[in-house]
Amino acid sequence: METTAQTTISRRDPAQVMRLSRLGSLHQCRLSFMRVLTRRMAEENWSFSRPKFDIDAKGVGVAVYTATGPARSYSLVAFAHDLPPEMRSDRVIATAWDATFALFDGVPTEADIERLSKNVPYQEAGRVSGSELSLSRANRSVRLWAHVVECLSEGRQPDPAQIESVGYLMRTTAVYGSGKFGAADRDIIADRAEMKGPFQAEMLSVFLTRAFVRDLVEHMARARGGDQAARMAPETARQLGIGNSTGLGMAPYIVNHPVLFNNWIAAREEAIARVRSVETATGEEAACFRRMLRRSEISAARWRSEHPVQVEKLAALAKDLEALAAWVAADDLLNDRPWDRLIRWSEAELSLEGQELAASLILEPYGELVDELAPSMADHNKDAFVIDGSMPVSKLRGLIAESFGWALDLDWDARENCARAWYVSEEKLEPRMGERFEEPISEYEQPLAPARDAALAHAALADWDADELIAGFLLRHPEHRHTVRRAQMSQVAPYGEIRSNTISDRVLPIDMLRAKLSFFGATHFDPRSDRWVRICMYAGAPYPEGLTTANSDLWVYPEAEQ
Repeated sequence: METTAQTTISRRDPAQVMRLSRLGSLHQCRLSFMRVLTRRMAEENWSFSRPKFDIDAKGVGVAVYTATGPARSYSLVAFAHDLPPEMRSDRVIATAWDATFALFDGVPTEADIERLSKNVPYQEAGRVSGSELSLSRANRSVRLWAHVVECLSEGRQPDPAQIESVGYLMRTTAVYGSGKFGAADRDIIADRAEMKGPFQAEMLSVFLTRAFVRDLVEHMARARGGDQAARMAPETARQLGIGNSTGLGMAPYIVNHPVLFNNWIAAREEAIARVRSVETATGEEAACFRRMLRRSEISAARWRSEHPVQVEKLAALAKDLEALAAWVAADDLLNDRPWDRLIRWSEAELSLEGQELAASLILEPYGELVDELAPSMADHNKDAFVIDGSMPVSKLRGLIAESFGWALDLDWDARENCARAWYVSEEKLEPRMGERFEEPISEYEQPLAPARDAALAHAALADWDADELIAGFLLRHPEHRHTVRRAQMSQVAPYGEIRSNTISDRVLPIDMLRAKLSFFGATHFDPRSDRWVRICMYAGAPYPEGLTTANSDLWVYPEAEQ
């Protein structure tokens, strides 16, 4: 990664950063994809319109929301459905939803909408085209939806406690892109300035979905209450985000995309290193950090979970925030590399949750150092996938040892080290994880245990002469091609490999989910088991019609009371 800023503090070592326990403690930051998108849309003065809202009193129909930037437009085509309660499910095997969506490349014609109406509501059972960039669906939070419709229909505002306890009126159960079900491949949009960063189409889809959900609940209230119905107070609407239920289907992504994941982590680590290298902070920079810390305390106080792992982490985070506030109160944060001192102190005194929150927070005063890194988070390096057969065996051994040295001495025959196996479900073609010694799944195992496979490849290389070429090794051992490829990728992707066992009896897939979702910009992670998690997206953000450069970024932090 090319850098333009003066960096005298090195990035943190991959061996420290890439443990699943730490990846599962990451927080959103300035480089999170939602914030990158809202900053860009505000800076470029995007315009927004709702050219179609044809929805009846039962909440059934279609709406179109169009976002127009400097070069082109994108439109969310939203279909609202009257879903019987018994058909409402967040599981990926569901066949009906409260709302379904496609992000259209441009502005759809009536013929486009008609075509989409025959496919989008059926999701996997339908097919979209290269004119669509994403396909998604959402279900209502039934209790809060009913409460909000009832209150607004009677001219009242909903109960703030209920709004805060749930946080969203609808939650997405999938947002598909990158060629799935006929949608446009990533290559179609990868060179567009506004889409160069990762997941920008999907983040735009969710941003527009949030506006649709607000409009739909107000429409339903008017249908019931007529002229006496109220609109939601702006401050109440802003609190509401879009919920999301994310399961094992997302977990293998960061294993299967080592170069891309490296780029995300490397950008964040470079940002942290740049800020740690700041010799002297200004008074305003220190004040900005203190404001964000205070707002983070408010956010943490609102974070709820019943999962025992997250309950323990939240208790530790509460203590961390107390300790961090006390440390900050005793330091002027101005001299002697204040942010480096803070990070070194946090690594000695705070839990992983607190350490990673502090690492995210020090970036906030330094947009001019950090924000330019966002475009580097995409993956345009197709050459990284080409195996170099001319590499000598000795060099490959070294690359494997660098990324997987911790795994080479593990007993991979011990049950605790290979207790789990990843496979693809026959019903939905989605990744799943099962118990290797309790279920007949081993023959269907997917290559999602890179550490074990690296240990096997390293052992197979032991009898080969150091100067022999990898091409010869692979002719004899083609089963190790994927490990050789990953090892060679590490030369350009040092943060590409998880330094933890992904098939042990202790692995928590929710750590993998959180690592990815934190880069989306999600907050308030709420694991419902060790294999799926609920989050909230865009809570606190402005709506399209109110987006400005003044409110396009720090919306992720709740406002402190004056």
